[in-house]
Amino acid sequence: MQFRRPCGYNSSTMSERLQKILAQAGYGSRRACEDFITAGRVRVNGKLAELGQKADPAVDKITVDGKAISAAESMIYVALYKPRNVLSTVASEPGDDRKNVRDMIELPGHIFPVGRLDYESEGLILMTNDGDLANRLTHPRYGHTKEYRVLLARRPDREQMEAWGRGVVLEDGYKTQPADVRYETGQGKGAWVRVIMGEGRKRQIREICKQLGLPIVRILRIRIGTLRIGTLKPRQWRFLNNDEINELKARETKKKEVAKPVEYKKMNRR
Repeated sequence: MQFRRPCGYNSSTMSERLQKILAQAGYGSRRACEDFITAGRVRVNGKLAELGQKADPAVDKITVDGKAISAAESMIYVALYKPRNVLSTVASEPGDDRKNVRDMIELPGHIFPVGRLDYESEGLILMTNDGDLANRLTHPRYGHTKEYRVLLARRPDREQMEAWGRGVVLEDGYKTQPADVRYETGQGKGAWVRVIMGEGRKRQIREICKQLGLPIVRILRIRIGTLRIGTLKPRQWRFLNNDEINELKARETKKKEVAKPVEYKKMNRR
């Protein structure tokens, strides 16, 4: 089908980059939508789309996997308590029958998790179709942090805590950014530690603890930016209220939040 641009059309003011259009239509963050484009899953007026290309959704026919995108959906914002042994994806790989976070929310339309939380970990996941918000929460320049409670099988010493706070060189040679690491309380031979961090490499806390010689029993995420898990229990979810949504959309300016000195309390040994 040939699409005619209306009289007075100005491509410089009405066109948007494809990744932004797809994000606004609920297909994920802008970075995720860039992957759709580079993978050849997006077409504009029947032609394969290119990264950086612009289009006008009011005029051009844009498809993802052969399906035309709809007008921007009503924005949905959901807080979910992901239990352990659930994938933080919206679809499983062929032959993989494990549950994913999308299975737990009975809502129509496109919604996706913001960021990741590894299979064995549990806690807060934000599900939305707001690609712009997803981009703000996951891009380092906006300074949003995440907070975790980590149960260790043994009690860390001062040296381990301070090393974790300064940054740890992982097996692949990457040094993690400074983090706010605080000893909370002992539990048997182990201990609960609270961690606030601004980056989120795959399995980062687990890799850090592996390098420090601290076996992990449990990882629980309790905060993303300004959003807290509150009273949610595993598998429970709720809609965000307007105040929570507005707070998440407000840019955080305290980018050095994770660089606070490590707080180490005297630990009782048994």
